[in-house]
Amino acid sequence: MTGRLDGKTALVTGGGSGFGAGIARRFAGEGARLLVVDINADAAAAIAAEIGAASCGADVADAASVVAMAAAAKEHLGALDILVNNAGVTHQSGPLEDVDEESFDRVMAVNNKAVYLAARAFVPAMKAAGKGCILNIASTAGVSPRPNLSWYNASKGWMITATRAMAVELARYGVRVNAVNPVAGETPLLASFMGEDTPEMRAKFLSTIPIGRFSQPEDIANAALYLCSDEASMVTGVAMEVDGGRCI
Repeated sequence: MTGRLDGKTALVTGGGSGFGAGIARRFAGEGARLLVVDINADAAAAIAAEIGAASCGADVADAASVVAMAAAAKEHLGALDILVNNAGVTHQSGPLEDVDEESFDRVMAVNNKAVYLAARAFVPAMKAAGKGCILNIASTAGVSPRPNLSWYNASKGWMITATRAMAVELARYGVRVNAVNPVAGETPLLASFMGEDTPEMRAKFLSTIPIGRFSQPEDIANAALYLCSDEASMVTGVAMEVDGGRCI
């Protein structure tokens, strides 16, 4: 049997843990050759070793680091077919006016500027090749905001709009751009979303998800696989909610 991504190359940012690691594992299992990228180079290397991929450390919010990441992708993969902008951060849950400027700047840099920097690095080659797929991991926070996460909510709303704008502009070049909107999941960011990781706070969050559980990396990976495969060749500009019904 052939994999759904046989012959494809893919780069996954934030691939050292959480949703990114789940996506990397799923893509590798479907035949893709990968570069796993994370600001924690050791974490990226561990996932890469597990799935038989290459890895590199990079800060996706830093222009020089993204240039080096693109060079590593060219060295290990050649032409890039799939770019997954998964790396993301949040600020601690709390009143919007209490979020310090450094935290605000970091959220906007990692969640927003990084999409721009990656596009600048990889889109020209995709346009020249007449093909490519970009997937942005956004959030239900950009559709149905939670209180006390205002600036994170705003950054993910930006990401959804950027996805649609990129899709419209790049469609004529054969490049598709989509997003996945996870609900809160079992990732390193969960405690920051909730403010504190207690049984009571988990129950409060779960009460807003009709299916009654947090998202898992496998849930997001399965959606990512479809959107990045040739099965979705007619799908672009979509922000797919993988949220157990939260946004209904």
